[in-house]
Amino acid sequence: MPRVLLIEDEEMLARIVMDSLEMRGFSMSYAPDGETGWTLFREQAPDIIVMDVMMPGMDGFSLTRKIREADKDVPILFLTARSRTADVIQGFELGGNDYLRKPFSMDELIVRIRELLKRAPRPAPAAENAVYQLGRYRFDPVRQRLSLDGEECKLSHRESEILRMLCEQRNEVVERSHMLKSLWGDDSFFNARSMDVFITKLRRYLKEDAAVQIVNVRGVGYKLIS
Repeated sequence: MPRVLLIEDEEMLARIVMDSLEMRGFSMSYAPDGETGWTLFREQAPDIIVMDVMMPGMDGFSLTRKIREADKDVPILFLTARSRTADVIQGFELGGNDYLRKPFSMDELIVRIRELLKRAPRPAPAAENAVYQLGRYRFDPVRQRLSLDGEECKLSHRESEILRMLCEQRNEVVERSHMLKSLWGDDSFFNARSMDVFITKLRRYLKEDAAVQIVNVRGVGYKLIS
C-alpha cells in the first residue's frame, strides 16, 4: 500500500484529498504545515509527498530544500495556486517532480501520483557513489557539487539529475524524450522548455573548460562531450 504524506494548510481540501486517496488504497498521513510535514517525513519515510507551496511558516519550497538534503529520490508533487512560469521552474529546480495547479480534479491528482510512483528512476549503487571527472571539473552527483580548481558550485536537484544522466552516457546522444520522461514524467512542451532552462544553466557552469560541452543534437537530444 503506497504511503502518501499530504502537507496542506487548507483543512477542507486536505480532508477531500485524504478521503479520496484512502478510498483508492493509499495509506495517508497528514500535516497542516511545513514544520509538521518535516517531522512526519523523518518519522515515516513516505513513498511520495504531496504538498502545498504557499503555507504559513515553512512554505513548500523551503521544506523541499530540507527534504532533498535528506532524500533526493522521494517523489514530490506540488499543489499550488501559483501560475507564473518562474515559480514552476523554481519548484522543479529545488527538486520537485510534478506540479498541479489549484483547482484540480481528484482523478488527475491520482493519475499523477501513480505515475510518479511507477517511475522510480533510482540509480544503481555504483552510480550512486560515482564521482565524474569532466575535463578540469569534478562532479559529485550525491553531494550535488560541481568543482573546478578547488572551488565548488552547489547544483540544484534538477541540474544534478540532468548532468548525471548525461555523464552516464558521456560522448553519446541522450534522447530528449528519454530525459524528459525519466526526470519529468512526460515530454510535454512545458516540461521541454523547463529542461532547456536547466541545460542553459549547466552550460554556464561548464564554460571555464572549452573541452567540456553539452551539445544539442537537433531533433534528437543532447550529448556531453569531455
